[in-house]
Amino acid sequence: MLDVARIETHYAKSGDLNIAYQLFGDGEHRIVYIPGWASNVEHLWSFPQYAEFGSKLARFARVVVLDRRGTGLSDPVSDPPTIEERMDDVRAVMDAAGWESANIWGVSEGGPMAIVFAATYPARMQSLLLYGTFARLVRDASYPAGIPAAAFDAWLSTIAPLWGKGEMSKVFTPSRVGDAEFVRAMGKLERMAMSPGTAHKLFRNLGETDVRDVLPSVRVPTLVTHRAGDRAIVVGHARYLAEHIAGARYVELPGDEHVPFMDDQDTLLDEVREFLTGERPAPEADRVLTTILFCDIADSTGRAAALGDHAWSALLARFYAIADERLRAQRGRKLDTAGDGLFAAFDGPARAVRCGLALCAAMAALGVRVRVGVHTGECEVLGEKYSGIAVHVGARVAAVAEPGQVVVSSTVKDLVVGSGIVFEALGERELKGVPERWRIYRAVA
Repeated sequence: MLDVARIETHYAKSGDLNIAYQLFGDGEHRIVYIPGWASNVEHLWSFPQYAEFGSKLARFARVVVLDRRGTGLSDPVSDPPTIEERMDDVRAVMDAAGWESANIWGVSEGGPMAIVFAATYPARMQSLLLYGTFARLVRDASYPAGIPAAAFDAWLSTIAPLWGKGEMSKVFTPSRVGDAEFVRAMGKLERMAMSPGTAHKLFRNLGETDVRDVLPSVRVPTLVTHRAGDRAIVVGHARYLAEHIAGARYVELPGDEHVPFMDDQDTLLDEVREFLTGERPAPEADRVLTTILFCDIADSTGRAAALGDHAWSALLARFYAIADERLRAQRGRKLDTAGDGLFAAFDGPARAVRCGLALCAAMAALGVRVRVGVHTGECEVLGEKYSGIAVHVGARVAAVAEPGQVVVSSTVKDLVVGSGIVFEALGERELKGVPERWRIYRAVA
C-alpha cells in the first residue's frame, strides 16, 4: 500500500495559473491520469477505495494526477476551462514532471479533452486510455446514445441546489446509495472540488461539447473501457468511441459503477496493464489535429489598382507585420503567404478564432477589410508543409466569409465551448471540392 502521507502536491505553471498535481508510483509506464467531474488531488486519498486503486496502479506505472484549473487545489478561474486550456495544463504538468511523452488516461468528463490531446499532440502520446467517457453528452439525430436534451436540462437545473450533498452518488456510485457515511464523503469531495456555480457551468458546457469530428484523427494506440451498467454515462457512448477511433481496443466490463475506483478494480486495472505491456506501434507524428486559418484582403485587386504599386506594397507590408504580431500572441505559425493573404496553423481552435477576430479589428482600423476562415482537422505534416483535406476545408470556409468576417466550421464551434466566443449560424453550405454539406458559423465576439 502506498504511504499516502509521503505523496506531495506540486504546482506546474500554465501561463499565469498554478496547476496542482501529484506524482506517485514506481512502475515502468508513465500515466497522466485525467480525473472526472470532481477532483481534489489530496482529498481523494481519504477514500479507501481510491487509495487501494492508486496503490495497485503504482505497481506498474509512474502516475501524474492533476486538478484542472478552477477546481481542487489549482488556481481558481471565473469560468470552467475550455478543452484548449486544459490541454495547456496537461502539457505544463508533463513538462514539470520532465515527461516528453506518456499514456494519457481520460476518465468521465476528462475523456473529451484527452481525445483532442491525442489527436493534437501524438508525439507526446504513448497511448490513449479512456474510461466511462463520451464524444458528446446530449442526444441528437445521429447520436442516440446521448441524454435527451429535455432530460439533460432538467438534471442541470438540480446541480447547484444539490451540489455538495452527495446526491450524485445515487447515479455515480449506485452500490453505496444506502451508505450514509459514503454519501457524506462524496458530498465533501464535491465541495472541495468546486463551488455549486462552477459545477453548474462545467456541466452546462459539457452539454455543448462535441468531439465526434476529432475521433478519426486519433491515431495513437487506444483502449476504451466501460462498465456495462453505468447509469451516468451509458455504455452506448463507449461503443461509439470504439467504433470511430481506428484500431481502438474495446473492453466492456461488468458492473454499474461510474467511478473507476469503485466496484471491481482489479479487472479494470488488469486490462490497462495488459494493454500497456503489449507491443504497440509508435504514434504517427506526421499526422496531427491542427486548426487551420486562412486570411486574405477583400477586393485586393481593386484596391491594388486604386492605390498603385508603391502604396499597395506598403499596405501589404503593414498587413503581414500585423499578422505576425497577432499570430505570436495566439501561438500561431505562419505557414505560407500568397500575395494578399496568409495560411497559418494553431494547436487550439479558440486561439485561431481570437487571432482572426484581432486581425479583422486591426486591419479595419487601417480602413482595410479582411476575410478569415478557420477549420480544425487532421493534417499531414512534412517539415513546415501542411496538407490534407483539412487545409482544403479551411480554404473553402474562408471563401464563404464576407469582408470583415471570421467564419468557422461546425467542428471549430463544437471544440471551443466555454471560451466565451459567440457565433452566429450561417446555415449549411456546399464547399467547392469538399464532400458533403458543412454547417458554417460567423464568430461575432
